[in-house]
Amino acid sequence: MTLQPQHRQALLGLGAAALLLALVFLFVKTNGIEFKGDLRALRLLSEMKDIDARWDSDALRLANELAPSRIPVPDRSALLARVLRELEEGASRDAIARQIPALKAGLAQKNTQFKALRGAHAVSLRSFEAAGDALRSLLAESAVSRARDPRSAERLAQLGALVAQVRSGLLAADVTAMDDATGAIAPRVATIRAAAVTADPALGVVAGGAQAAAETYLNARVAEAEAWRKFSFLTVGSRIDLAARNLSKSIEETLDDKERWRVYLFAYAGALLIGVGYLATRVLATQQALRNANEDLEKRVSERTRDLSQTLKRLKESEAQLVQSEKMSSLGQMVAGVAHEINTPLAYVKNSVATARDRMPDLHGMIEQAERLLGILRAESPDPDELNAAFGALETLIARLRAERAIEDLDTLTGDGLHGIEQIAELVANLKNFSRLDRSKVASFNVNDGVHATLLIARPNLRKIDVEKHLGDVPSITCSPSQVNQVLLNLINNSAQAIDKPRGLITVTTRPLGTQAVAIDVEDNGKGIAPEALPKIFDPFYTTKEVGKGTGLGLSIAYKIVSQHGGKIDVRSTQGVGTTVTVTLPVEPPPELAMATEEAAAEGMR
Repeated sequence: MTLQPQHRQALLGLGAAALLLALVFLFVKTNGIEFKGDLRALRLLSEMKDIDARWDSDALRLANELAPSRIPVPDRSALLARVLRELEEGASRDAIARQIPALKAGLAQKNTQFKALRGAHAVSLRSFEAAGDALRSLLAESAVSRARDPRSAERLAQLGALVAQVRSGLLAADVTAMDDATGAIAPRVATIRAAAVTADPALGVVAGGAQAAAETYLNARVAEAEAWRKFSFLTVGSRIDLAARNLSKSIEETLDDKERWRVYLFAYAGALLIGVGYLATRVLATQQALRNANEDLEKRVSERTRDLSQTLKRLKESEAQLVQSEKMSSLGQMVAGVAHEINTPLAYVKNSVATARDRMPDLHGMIEQAERLLGILRAESPDPDELNAAFGALETLIARLRAERAIEDLDTLTGDGLHGIEQIAELVANLKNFSRLDRSKVASFNVNDGVHATLLIARPNLRKIDVEKHLGDVPSITCSPSQVNQVLLNLINNSAQAIDKPRGLITVTTRPLGTQAVAIDVEDNGKGIAPEALPKIFDPFYTTKEVGKGTGLGLSIAYKIVSQHGGKIDVRSTQGVGTTVTVTLPVEPPPELAMATEEAAAEGMR
């Protein structure tokens, strides 16, 4: 039976489709697995195990502290619960999902027992304090008894030694060996009252109270040791290990399955190679299919390119937002520092004015007495007694004011007030020069003025740091003053944060580089920068600070500003010795600077 051409084409198409579907099926089976969620689950399990171990250490430390701890025991159960929630939300395999109920149950049991241990420890602390007070009272009473009857000194000394042994034993009672400690100290506690009555019958009541308090503490300590043993036996570490092993086994099985399908794919590929000869006769049809596939691929590439462009645009917008956030953070720190600096002179201006106001009644009284005396003297026949009384009162007021140095104090107070107002005026003027609201303005600027203004603004961060200025005779440069000030503030704040010594030193030096450029050196004696970190310090978002303490944008912004001004930044650092940052700025910047500063101003307004 001869097939029609159209039927032959249909069969070839069906065969090709079947081959293609088989290939797609095998490819899907051998396609790579996304292990990101599994790796995250393993990391969370490792974190849970570490937290569980720390919880055990915290419990042991809590149980063996017989004085209120300055370092509170953290709530590890809440931290474990948070990690467990993250693990449950991201669980992508049944191997881990099946273990979560057991982990939750173990965590609940351990948390309940930890609360019981904490409660038992609180009882132990109270009974320990009560026992200590009772034993001290017994020693005090024995001292009184010794003074009353010196003949009982030897027996009282034996009682004192016994009490000292009991106190030492109570203090050294380790929760991990409480049975041994109780066996060693309980017999001594039981003999306190008998020893006290033997020494002086009058001590029986106090000794009985001390013995009862010590026995109460021992009982409480034994109960706490039992609670600690129960807590230490309730570990979720083994359940975490089981979950980790099951997850690892599941991953291995998945990888083995992928490897098996890869073998099938290779075998199938070999079979396809055998059929290449036949497929060569279908070149035209295959070329058409290939053209269709190429068109589809080009479409996908175009769509992917468009998606990547949109993603890049969003990343740039996010970076701009983060840069603006960093600038606002710096502005907030600066405003807080300036407010603090203004409050200090303002406070003693206020105090000076208040003190001067307190002096005014004395001056008014002296003036009133003087006016009264003048009125008596203007009379035609002054009364001698009244005149003498007025003279005496005025003389007394003058002598008191002179003795209290009122006039000199007023002069000093007004001088202090003027000095404080001058400091506030100077700070406001420097703040105005530093901030420069016309950020897009490019003007002539002397970097020495910028150093003075920046150090004044940064003074709250430099209270425990010595600052040396070596300002050379440098020419004025054409720049955006506010941006140069921002660079100086970022560098000085970085130097202050890098200093880990009790008293650090920051040296700021300005110097001319011929007639075409100026250099600014900011040197500190801090901890320095690791050699492997130096190439990355100007990268956006790179920081060596702790999480939550830095965005990694300060030096990146400084590098961008200096580059826009046609300058450069060099960093030299030695770990343990310090770091020197050198900023070089040209006297005449590139023409693009005005455009860049206008864009920065527009960005700031957004």
